[in-house]
Amino acid sequence: MRNRCSMPDIKNTILPEKSASAASRNKLRWLVAGSTLPMLGIVAAIAVAPQTTLDQTPQQMISESIEVTPAVAASSAQGSFWRAERMQQGDSIARLLARLQVNDSAAEKFLRQGEASRALLQLRAGRQVAALTSEQGKLLKLTFTNTQDQEVVISRNDNEFSYSTHAPALHTAPVMKSGMIQSSLFAATDKADLPDSVAAQLIEIFGSQIDFHHDLQRGDRFTVVYEAMQDENGEQTKAGKILAAEFVNAGKTYRAIHFVNAEGKGSYYTADGKNLKQAFLRSPLEFSRISSGFTVARFHPILQQWRAHKGVDYAAPIGTKVKATSDGVVDFVGQQGGYGNVVVVKHSGKYSTVYGHLSSFAAGLRKGQHVGQGDVIGHVGMTGWATGPHLHYEFKVDGIQQDPLKVALPTNIPLEPRSMAAFRQVSTDMMHRLNLLRNTNLARFD
Repeated sequence: MRNRCSMPDIKNTILPEKSASAASRNKLRWLVAGSTLPMLGIVAAIAVAPQTTLDQTPQQMISESIEVTPAVAASSAQGSFWRAERMQQGDSIARLLARLQVNDSAAEKFLRQGEASRALLQLRAGRQVAALTSEQGKLLKLTFTNTQDQEVVISRNDNEFSYSTHAPALHTAPVMKSGMIQSSLFAATDKADLPDSVAAQLIEIFGSQIDFHHDLQRGDRFTVVYEAMQDENGEQTKAGKILAAEFVNAGKTYRAIHFVNAEGKGSYYTADGKNLKQAFLRSPLEFSRISSGFTVARFHPILQQWRAHKGVDYAAPIGTKVKATSDGVVDFVGQQGGYGNVVVVKHSGKYSTVYGHLSSFAAGLRKGQHVGQGDVIGHVGMTGWATGPHLHYEFKVDGIQQDPLKVALPTNIPLEPRSMAAFRQVSTDMMHRLNLLRNTNLARFD
């Protein structure tokens, strides 16, 4: 059974591949007794990391698609039964009721009209619908989560039906997913059914160690443990933060554990307590491609002469968000010669960064304003000396431009000693979860 979150589409730049439809992936049928329907489990795309010793952990074979033979389970009401089904692509109300084994013309008539009809037919493929029926197939109750993430309850009282909605009772639960890269990162995260917001976090966490623009290889693998909000039926409504993650890139393993320190500040650390967060991000854009690198000799497309290019150009659509690569203070915001619209940020010590050719600035951005790492300071454009939409980014040390892709970036301070005991407890649990997924082999993983 898969749970997907509805997330903004962030894949239409360099990683456009999509997996099969949710209907073809959600083949698990299940049946639960009682007035609630707890989640039976989550099947994830899981792979075995390279150079892993497998004989230390019992192997478990998991198939991506599981068919469960339906069985009738009595509910707390005598002679009534809960059944749950997933909406399928192109489903009609009649087809859904047939799979739920509802044989009730009055119920079907009610569900074909008004709010009930609209709410059901708006459900995307993969959404779960649960029905409480009598032995004869009479519908007693129907529940599902609508497109506004509200709990819908359709109840029967004699031959009258009522329709109501309310905010679902949500709880937080850890979810574990893993996958292997065959063509692109987002094709792999789609196949693993990993929400887009979690995939973006994965890039942010390991962005200072892995160049996701250039370093990814076929066969790289990732394993993620993340928080998810789930309703009382086990339906995942929203993905939260990553609790632990592993990324195997070119045979090298990187791991991250989320921990909230004694001051209440959360960050990601290695298993031995080293802070993974770099003082600077490698790139001010989440997804783009490098159109021109740092070089001492480049033929300028506008000036038509050879000259040094002391920055990195990131090609991206106009309007793409540009983020500050580190905490700092805005030193300049406005127009400046060939840079066009430009923002200059001064950071602690001897560092500063430059963001040129912007189409616009973040609302209210001004000189002297403090900005944090990851804050949006502007948007990609092609102002100044630019032949196409891109961001010109410079990294300066003592006022001299350095190649941001190669320069050794300063790191943040490690975890303080007084938090180490609490961190080790969290780390041990999360490392166990990651090891469990790493040593689990998928029966079908291509």
